[in-house]
Amino acid sequence: MAQLWGGRFSKETAEQVFSFNASISFDKRLYRQDIEGSIAHVVMLEKRKIITVSEKDEIVKGLVGIRDDIEKGDLLITDEYEDIHSFVEAKLIERIGLSGKKLHTGRSRNDQVALDMKLYTRQEIVHITDAIHTLLKTLLEIMKENTTTYMPGFTHLQKAQPTTLAHHFGAYFEMFKRDGERLKDIYKRLNYCPLGAGAFAGTTYSLDRHYTAAMLGFEGPTFNSMDSVSDRDYIIESLSALSLIMMHLSRFAEEIIIWNSDEYRFIELDDAYSTGSSIMPQKKNPDIAELIRGKTGRVYGSLMSVLTMMKALPLAYNKDMQEDKESAFDAFDTVKDCLDLFNGMLATTAFNQKVMERSATAGFTNATDAADYLVGRNVPFRDAHEIIGRMVIYCINKSKENDTDVSIEDLTLEELKQISPHFEPDVYDFINLKACVGKRQTYGAPSPDAMNEIIDIYTEYLVQNTNLR
Repeated sequence: MAQLWGGRFSKETAEQVFSFNASISFDKRLYRQDIEGSIAHVVMLEKRKIITVSEKDEIVKGLVGIRDDIEKGDLLITDEYEDIHSFVEAKLIERIGLSGKKLHTGRSRNDQVALDMKLYTRQEIVHITDAIHTLLKTLLEIMKENTTTYMPGFTHLQKAQPTTLAHHFGAYFEMFKRDGERLKDIYKRLNYCPLGAGAFAGTTYSLDRHYTAAMLGFEGPTFNSMDSVSDRDYIIESLSALSLIMMHLSRFAEEIIIWNSDEYRFIELDDAYSTGSSIMPQKKNPDIAELIRGKTGRVYGSLMSVLTMMKALPLAYNKDMQEDKESAFDAFDTVKDCLDLFNGMLATTAFNQKVMERSATAGFTNATDAADYLVGRNVPFRDAHEIIGRMVIYCINKSKENDTDVSIEDLTLEELKQISPHFEPDVYDFINLKACVGKRQTYGAPSPDAMNEIIDIYTEYLVQNTNLR
């Protein structure tokens, strides 16, 4: 058992206690961040004349060698060490001797791990915003190609009014755009360096925290050393943002699953993103969409775990905070995988435009437009609403009698006039699918003209917001 402490103790730590206390099984993935922070720290120590130039050079060379050997597979991170910090320091001392013992001067594991997690979180936010940007590009390309792909819009999963595929996907563009903006906000808030906060009360060494922060790409050092080591808001904020991303993916996945069903047939998933059945040879299952929907609960669980862990912790650092890592690691990994897979699935999906259009003509999606027609003939809207309601009942009854679907536009002018004398021959041009969508010209509505205006804005947005770097 290799530990960074023990001088005050007269007995060895019990093996079970050591294992329970250790974090190296999961925090070993922070080796790059730990070494990056250590290099910045020793460069600053030499700048402040706390260590010599030769000591700094020896330590930096040793740390770089450890990092390179880990990445080449020549150095394995083993569980005899308590955490990644003790592993790196022990290997450094093993390799360069006495100088390695000066690495920890003016530093605590408390500010060290806070730095590692900030560096890691910052890196993962960049990766996820890049993945969101890629998904937004895919959505935009589909929107550009489908401004006149008509489909039913739904409320309560009931057909409501006609819309277009471009308009429908534009709603998801907005969701994921907000997700990216949230992550950028979190990045700005977390981008202050805790290194130099020590255990919680700073240090007596004359550290230059501004210099270290600048070396590591932070806006500056954190302002309160106690908060520096006990703050996990940035992880909770990140997990909250990740939960929202997964919620949006799950909503989208649910629609993909529904649209892929034989009852809808709005889409055809690519074989590369589908699976089959071990017993039913005809099956083509949307497993990727289903798994993304299922993994949403996993990310929610990570958020709740860290929120609960932090809810009653007194200042400053407490060992409970070690529990943030596995939740954060798993959530970031899950969201990255889900975004990449969902984007691949969506980019290869075929849209059955004729099926969508046929579906939009059924289910009385033009009922509101028929009421609007009457309003244009000076019928009060409330009366028009009641008239069209009776017309829908008439169509439903006629459908039952004829054993075939009857829509409003299938009725003769004579039938329409029996329900209301205000109908004229031009009603058919007013309530056809193209007209219903085309008249919806308000900003953000589904008409092709309105959608093309938004598409131009989205195109410029993606040019201006490529990533965080």
